Amino acid sequence: MRVLSIIVCVGVLGLATIGLAMARTNPKQEQYEEYAVEQLSEYVKGNLCKKTPNIFENIIKFNCTELVEAANPQIREIIAVRTERQDFLIFSVYRTDLTLNNWVPSYKFETVGAFDKFYTYRMEKQ
Repeated sequence: MRVLSIIVCVGVLGLATIGLAMARTNPKQEQYEEYAVEQLSEYVKGNLCKKTPNIFENIIKFNCTELVEAANPQIREIIAVRTERQDFLIFSVYRTDLTLNNWVPSYKFETVGAFDKFYTYRMEKQ
């Protein structure tokens, strides 16, 4: 019986320690915004900037990366306004709805933040 009590105490202490560590490393909204801007910028640079039509290749390809970098503050503002955070103390769920206008495809993202990291588990094109 004493051994079982020790095992239970160690288990509870271990879970409490993990819970405390998760609570202390639960990322804040600002950290998510930085992550989302970085991910979106990399996607645009890697996919859209490299897939410009040949007519615009010399003009846009040269400036596309610079344009994305210059737009980072505006991208962050859009993400900040379009993101809903659910804080569960030991982790957070971020839901971002990137709908700009009818000409640009809209996307919905769902991301979990835990241990100072982010894991995007759902991306839907609307």
